[in-house]
Amino acid sequence: MWFDECTFYQIYPLGFCGAERENDFGGVRHRLNRIADEIPRLKELGIGAVLFNPLFESERHGYDTADFFRIDRRLGTNDEFKELVEKFHEADIRVVLDGVFNHVGREFAPFKEVREKGEASDYRFWFHIDFHRNSPYNDGFDYQNWEGHPELVKLRLENADLQNYLMEAVRFWIREFDIDGLRLDVSYLLPPWFFELLRRTVRERKEDFFLVGEVIHCTNFAQNLSPARLDSITNYECYKGMISAFNSENLFEIEHSLTRLFSDLPWALYTGKRMLNFLDNHDVPRVYTALKEKRNLLNLYTLLFTMPGIPCIFYGSEFGQAGDKGECDIHLRPAIDEIDKAAHPELAAHIKKLAAIRAASRALQYGSYSKAVLNNKWFAFHREDGGERIAVAINISDGCPTLSVGGGEGTDLLTGERGDLNEVRLPPFSAAVYRKL
Repeated sequence: MWFDECTFYQIYPLGFCGAERENDFGGVRHRLNRIADEIPRLKELGIGAVLFNPLFESERHGYDTADFFRIDRRLGTNDEFKELVEKFHEADIRVVLDGVFNHVGREFAPFKEVREKGEASDYRFWFHIDFHRNSPYNDGFDYQNWEGHPELVKLRLENADLQNYLMEAVRFWIREFDIDGLRLDVSYLLPPWFFELLRRTVRERKEDFFLVGEVIHCTNFAQNLSPARLDSITNYECYKGMISAFNSENLFEIEHSLTRLFSDLPWALYTGKRMLNFLDNHDVPRVYTALKEKRNLLNLYTLLFTMPGIPCIFYGSEFGQAGDKGECDIHLRPAIDEIDKAAHPELAAHIKKLAAIRAASRALQYGSYSKAVLNNKWFAFHREDGGERIAVAINISDGCPTLSVGGGEGTDLLTGERGDLNEVRLPPFSAAVYRKL
């Protein structure tokens, strides 16, 4: 499918466009053109799909939805977003939105009616309401929320009227904006039958519609990666493994996860399946900040693009943007015009090269994974599909190891140089991606 073969680019639109941190529900601000201005650059970088975090009307950060049918007025209008999607499609870039179906904000109209009418409102069945208790907001009733955040009201998804409402919203997004996929926020809290309902709904319009679930825990979610449910999930295990392994100079850590998830061993969890891989996103520290040895930054991206799965770049990180958590994660989500695009030109150039290499390699898109060489500070692995065999070797140290990654000769796709795969010499803090001849 198209999503298995392209590089994703994640945009947190409220941050990217420099929107106000709180919605005053006043006049419309027209900021979506700031995203449109970046389309030529993204095309040049090799991006094949853009993943938008929430952009529907909300109170603050987007995950507290107030209206599923309206683009947040801090960003623009429905018509402006429709035009933006058309521009992405003209550039042959797919568009995936963030679907927040577990909870809503307190300004969501059905919940507002419950606040006003109490038990007289039929919408009370859309939520988990307890009229014998009181909420922190003194509503005269209490309700279930998302992980202790009373501003995020949990939806009662088993309610048939609510299901119809949400599926009509999804149909509207496809019909009105022509989107190509959805990221399901906190999908680990959604029931499997909801994935199946959503799959049937999107398949009415687009057979190749992409569904990726956010799974932040290192648990077995493989049963939900099926044609009837989801296409992919977020790979938090390897995200954590990559950062930790590079920082502790212990590559056994990440290799263990790669074998556990993707090898041909009978107990591997996701063999033949492609997870959404990343080095940072809107919820975790920027990779440039998280990585202790900055000379390994290119190596990290080499691993991201050559390991099994779909690579995703968080906006601005291709320029080495820094950012840590704090102040409601505001440092992770700067406006695009606040990012210094000239700070690390070698990084963007490296990502562009990696995206092109992966786009031309079935082995990197769909191939098997097997370990070749493993040491604390360097390791190598194979990816293979049909007659194509790729050998990836990474050295995170200041030493110069010589590795044997298989017999014969190969061409290093990063440099174009031809070499003996029995004697791959890796300079300090370097990597090689060989295609066997």
